[in-house]
Amino acid sequence: MRQGPLTGLKVIEFAGIGPGPFCGMLLSDLGADVVRIDRKGAGGGRPSDITARGRRSVALDLKNPAAIETCLKLMESADVVFEGFRPGVMERLGLGPDVALKRNPKLVYGRMTGWGQTGPYANAAGHDMNYIAITGALHAVGTKDKPIPPLNLVGDFGGGALYLAFGILAGVVQARETGKGQVIDCAMSDGAASLMSMFYGFKASGIWKEERRSNLLDGGAHFYDTYQCSDGKWISIGSIEPQFYALLLEKTGINDPAFQAQHDRDGWDGLREKLGHVIAQKTRDEWCEIMDATDVCFAPVLDLDEAPKHKHNVARETFVNLEGVIQPAPAPRFSATPGKIQGPPPAIGAHDREALGDWGFSASDIDALRNSGALAG
Repeated sequence: MRQGPLTGLKVIEFAGIGPGPFCGMLLSDLGADVVRIDRKGAGGGRPSDITARGRRSVALDLKNPAAIETCLKLMESADVVFEGFRPGVMERLGLGPDVALKRNPKLVYGRMTGWGQTGPYANAAGHDMNYIAITGALHAVGTKDKPIPPLNLVGDFGGGALYLAFGILAGVVQARETGKGQVIDCAMSDGAASLMSMFYGFKASGIWKEERRSNLLDGGAHFYDTYQCSDGKWISIGSIEPQFYALLLEKTGINDPAFQAQHDRDGWDGLREKLGHVIAQKTRDEWCEIMDATDVCFAPVLDLDEAPKHKHNVARETFVNLEGVIQPAPAPRFSATPGKIQGPPPAIGAHDREALGDWGFSASDIDALRNSGALAG
């Protein structure tokens, strides 16, 4: 039984990689009935495919006209369809938004790409790092010597999947109010640029320098950085506000008057070295004993094995164990209609009959599809 605030929302996901599955996971975790259209071929269903969790898989041979018609029939009863192919692919299949919206004028049709549906780069290949490179985000992150990609969090998942999920739900609200669906052109480069809004404001106000590690939030400030402890482990310090900074000095036992010039950028490098020397005298656990849950704005830097075991994450059940795989629980949390992981990652084609039957196909319809080779699971 599905549960969550999106229960009743019917979504078709055309299988892809990276941000597409993550968007599908987010919608499913909050209760949406997400049916994933997979290409012909066995596979999938590994418990470690975390972003594939919670939906049902129908495997179709999209070279078969009967499979294309099946997709269009599914779209007729769907609230949402989304895909992550290069521009023009869905049109060549006969599944583009013009065709789909004729079949279902209320449909919200989400399209996620790196560069968007238009523009000089629209048909070029790329990955997260490339998409955030043209927004200013990649330039701002890294060491003084070079930019360093911040995993694929900013482009794929932040600028892509989250903006697509946000756009889809906004489109659903509009469609339910007006009876008219629309197309969402979600470019990871656009989303990453949007995420940089505050920093463009900093730049306009004159408080942001282009040099990496010379600003308040990029590791330039000694009071907003990571420090290595005597055991080789790391802690994070974010004591920006004056009262928090004063508590940092108290907890570290620092009484050097040079630290009173907190916002003197010219002194940051020297103060970072001094603070680093103090931090290096104790282990990470010792600093946790001193600073944990205080207003220093402190937290230990945990690896992927440690994070699920941290007391705060344990108390909030931030991570769960599904089929032996530790993974993040659904977020955000709802007081009246909590989401849940609706099921494990599906094997390709595992729900051909079940999902199609639930979406209005008769048993004879499904048999005909299988006999024609359109149903490939």
